[in-house]
Formats: sequence, structure tokens, C-alpha cells
Amino acid sequence: MRDRPGTPPGAGASRPSGRPAGGAGGPPAVRQVAARAAPREVHTRTVQQNTGADPDGQQAGTGAGARGPAADDGGAADRARAADGGGTDGGGADDGGADGGRTADHDEPHRAGGLGTRLNWLRAAVLGANDGVVSTAGLVVGVAGATDSRAALLTAGLAGLLAGSLSMAVGEYVSVSTQRDSERAALATERRELAQEPAAELAELAAMYRGKGLSPGLAQAVAEELTRHDALGAHAETELGIDPDELTNPWHAALASFGAFTAGALLPLLAIVLPPPAVRLWITVVAVLAALAVCGWTSSRLGGARVRPAVLRNMAGGTLAMAVTYAAGSLLGAAGI
Repeated sequence: MRDRPGTPPGAGASRPSGRPAGGAGGPPAVRQVAARAAPREVHTRTVQQNTGADPDGQQAGTGAGARGPAADDGGAADRARAADGGGTDGGGADDGGADGGRTADHDEPHRAGGLGTRLNWLRAAVLGANDGVVSTAGLVVGVAGATDSRAALLTAGLAGLLAGSLSMAVGEYVSVSTQRDSERAALATERRELAQEPAAELAELAAMYRGKGLSPGLAQAVAEELTRHDALGAHAETELGIDPDELTNPWHAALASFGAFTAGALLPLLAIVLPPPAVRLWITVVAVLAALAVCGWTSSRLGGARVRPAVLRNMAGGTLAMAVTYAAGSLLGAAGI
């Protein structure tokens, strides 16, 4: 017997109030399928409330479907299974709509490739620029304490810029190269162990997932599935914390450090060289403090820390560096050295 038009799929498997599904004398197949579909009653009512469907109309259609005789057990079971599957699909559509609503409200970015990695790179760039500002400002302000010569200031500032940026670049290249060599060695060891002892490595991966809180059966299933998909990638990520496809490039790190330091060092260099001698020192101090405030604000926002302490610490450190070097330069200049 067909369901009433307008009745959502799966309504024929729900139970009218006050009457058991299929009746006491219904065929065994119908009773079995109805018993299996009974837990969906709560979900069906939820769908009715979300879609605004008439519950009375739904119950009437359901009652007609439950009381209708079946030609044979197999046909009734088929129709009940079809209705049950429709109810499942309908529920899935409703759940999907709810998920879509939540997704629209929760738009936090989850990008493949590591958002945290990009934030670390950006934080390193900010710190490199901050280093360029402080070191070059301290250098040129110290020279300004000893002499007013524009040529001397330009020479000292440019030498400090190049020395600092190249030092940062070489240091980053050596550091990241060492890290990459260590990661490659660890991956080679893991690859060899997977080839020689696959069962032991699978048990180790499952044990690590159990340690993360998964049940033994689920941990074993996850380990087996990930091993079939990408055994090395699964072990590298879980055991070593490495993504084999995204090892850090030392040249990229070196160029990023060189550029960040240079950008930071240019500000105090230009601020001490371009203005007239009478105001160059004060313009440099103000420009440097403003740049340090921006660097402190940016680093605190990237790290999720409080802005005010980070900005004040950064500005205090820069002020101390300029005061010390200026005092040293003034003493040397007064001594005629």
C-alpha cells in the first residue's frame, strides 16, 4: 500500500501513537524490519519539526502503511527496507543541512600544508626584521654619538646592514640544513624498518593511537587503514612529527632571513642619513621606536599573547640598546678616538 503523497521517505517505518508497528498479527518480516526501524522514530519527529510537516498527516500515512496487508513476506520486507533506507537518506539530508549551517558559522581556516608552519615562518620574519631594526639602530646611533659625518654614518650603517643580513642568512641556512639532514635520516630509518618489520611497525602505530585515547579495536583499524594508504607518512607524522612531503628548504629560510633583516635595518639607516644633522638623532629614535612597536604588536598577535607587554618590552629593549651605544660613542668622541 503506497504512502500518502507529501509524506517524507521513511514515515511508513515509524509508529503511530498508541499502536505498535505492523500490528500483533503482521507477518514476521514486517515485525522484524519495523523493530529495526523503531529507533528512527525520534529522528523522524525531528525531521518533521525542522521541515514543518504535519505530524497528524504523517501518522495517518504511517498507520495506513502499517495496517496494509502484504502479498508475501519477501515483498513486505522489501518495501519496509526501502522505506527504512529512505528515512535514513532523509535524515542524512537533514543532518547535512544542520552541518552546513554550522559550517557557515564556523569558518576557521584549516588548510592542508600546515597553517602553524606558515605562522612560524611569519613570526620568524617579524623577529628578523626586529633584529635588523635594533642592531642597525644601535650601530648608527653609537656612531652618531661620536661624529656628525654623513659619510661615516652611511658607511657604518651599510656595513652593519650587510653583515647582519648575511649573518642571519648563513645562520638560517646552516641551521635548517642540519634539521633537514636529521629529518631525512629519521625517514630513511623508518622506511627501512617498514620494509624489514612491517608487522612490528603496524603494532607500534596501533599502540601510539591507543596512547592517544582510541579503543584497541579502533586503533588497530586506523593503523591498518593508514598503513595501506601511506605507511611512511603515517609513521612519520605520528612517531616523528614530520611531513615527508614538506621538509623545510634551507635556501628559502636563508632568503627569508636575509630579506627580513634588510627590511628592518633600512629604516634606522635612512632615518640617520637623510634628515638634517640637527634633528637626525631624534627622528631616528622616534622611527625606531615606532617600528619596534609594530614588530611587538605583530609578534604578540601571531603568538596569541597580550599586546601591551610585548610592545613595551620591545620598545624598552630598543631604547636601552640605543642609549648604551650612544653613550659609548659619545665617550669615544669626547676622548678624540
